[in-house]
Amino acid sequence: MKMRMPSVPLFNIDPYFSVWSSREEINKSYPVHWTGSQNAVVGTVSVDGRKYRFLGSSDDEELKQVSIDIDAMSTTAVFENDKIRLKAVFTSPLLITDLYYVSRPVSYLELSYESADGAEHQVNARVTVGEELVLNRAGEGRALSYTAEVKNGTAVKMGNGGQKVLWRSGDDVRIDWGYFYLAVRGEGRAETVVFDSMYGISIEAPVNKSALFAFAYDDIDSLIYFGKPVKAYWKKDGKTIEDAIAEAFGDYEQISERCRRFSGELKREACEKGGEEYAELLSLAYRQVMAGHKLAVDEDGGLLYISKECFSNGCAATVDVTYPSSPMYLKYNPELLKAMLRPVFKYSRTDGWNFDFAPHDLGQYPILNGQVYGDNLPQMQMPVEECGNMIILTAALCKAENSTGFAEENIDLLRKWSKYLIDYGRDPENQLCTDDFAGHLAHNCNLAIKAIMGIAGYSEILAAMGRTGEAQKYMSAAREYAASVCERAKNSDGSCRLAFDRPGTFSLKYNAVWDKIWATGLFGSEFFEGEIRRYKNEALPYGVPLDSREKYTKSDWLIWAACLTENREDFEFFAGLLWNSYNTTHKRVPMTDWYYADTSDAIMFQHRTVQGGLFLKLLMPDK
Repeated sequence: MKMRMPSVPLFNIDPYFSVWSSREEINKSYPVHWTGSQNAVVGTVSVDGRKYRFLGSSDDEELKQVSIDIDAMSTTAVFENDKIRLKAVFTSPLLITDLYYVSRPVSYLELSYESADGAEHQVNARVTVGEELVLNRAGEGRALSYTAEVKNGTAVKMGNGGQKVLWRSGDDVRIDWGYFYLAVRGEGRAETVVFDSMYGISIEAPVNKSALFAFAYDDIDSLIYFGKPVKAYWKKDGKTIEDAIAEAFGDYEQISERCRRFSGELKREACEKGGEEYAELLSLAYRQVMAGHKLAVDEDGGLLYISKECFSNGCAATVDVTYPSSPMYLKYNPELLKAMLRPVFKYSRTDGWNFDFAPHDLGQYPILNGQVYGDNLPQMQMPVEECGNMIILTAALCKAENSTGFAEENIDLLRKWSKYLIDYGRDPENQLCTDDFAGHLAHNCNLAIKAIMGIAGYSEILAAMGRTGEAQKYMSAAREYAASVCERAKNSDGSCRLAFDRPGTFSLKYNAVWDKIWATGLFGSEFFEGEIRRYKNEALPYGVPLDSREKYTKSDWLIWAACLTENREDFEFFAGLLWNSYNTTHKRVPMTDWYYADTSDAIMFQHRTVQGGLFLKLLMPDK
């Protein structure tokens, strides 16, 4: 990868178990949880009795890192001295097309070496993990270690001595229940250690040309869902974590090859559609998006795929986070997108939701008992935003699966929300929306476009169900509203305003991209060409501002806006701005989606699932 990654993925499974290196040289400092809180892990090798460090921080001599590279599911670092050349491959096999591997909480580290001087060497590897992986912070509680039995391996586990499963929610907090497992395939020596004033566990094993370590986490229960604890998908048939680790050792060669094939195909298609820099963006985003979700099953066996709104407010199953993340799932596994929407539909039918529009969220991760955003105050809702999101995503699912089954299950709510968009979407009143960073405003043109596409999406659903007359009625309304936008919002340069009553302004009209994907023909070429011209004129070194009011932008919406063009060079120009922002950013965190387009400085968000929106170009029809 040519990009200087803002943060390097190491082992990444879910919102609580996602560990990164804030430096490209992974043996210069301890790894961190995605929040930036230290997650101390140390890796060393002894070569003919002399110790060298390849991961984390310690007093041992440093093995020089000579390269690092990633693909969608693996990170490969190479180290060398005058005796050996060591390769460390971190793989989190989050195969999006296979629900079991999406859920299984086991990540790999494969170590292998070759002689650099032609001589034979005795090489042992040691991995040490500190208490920070099972406590919110070191010292907050008491970590204890236990022996663990894993078939065909050596393992040790560690957990908080005071287990309180799912006892709290929050954003900048880490798991302090359940058990972390460190294991190695075959024979090794496990022990309890103290290092850097921390309690920890360690395993040492010979590297007979290679050694395979596993990092695993059993959270016991994964979520509270409408008052009841639910378990991760991988447990649904009674499998234990020891079973999962043993299985992971057994299938490593086969599953790592599947990961390589998937990652290679992703890169190939992304290069073909958007260029090399675009492909690097997708490769870096993939594990982050997957690790921002948790796959569980409810008491009836239904799939739940729950996002955490990382470093925003910690909300769970946020609808306007699901909306931008959706392209990756529409592309590779629509079943997971249904598992994101299913809880929202369920909640909308409960007594806990008393509005005639769609909710914003289902709680604060990992507790999903109902919306927490805005304390359910009417003025703090996002009616047009969330109604449009839910309908558009359901329509997109119908097209992706060539089936109306999911829509038919929820047609009562889709009908109600579509009526809301008819009544209030033509010229939205002073409502909150997902882009309210600079304050919400009335007459928001992009919000009106979302309403239009929601109405059109409902029409598409009805047409697919054979209800032609109703479908035509809704599509006629969408066409009328679209014509109104193009007339009332047009600037003298051909672009569309931020708000109907603010001449000369602009904003990214990313919601209009569904008109191109669905070929509904609501907005003509003049509209799209005017928008792209304005975006190019407003471009700063690292992106196009979200709108006229500030210089910050959003990565997801920048790529969606870039998809409004049919010119390959224009798309690569916009994608290149985003690539430059990550390549130069000073804040070394997992990919932020909110940053200043003039400086590349991240503002707040990181590790958010909205980076699934970068995959949108892969959904665009070929011309």
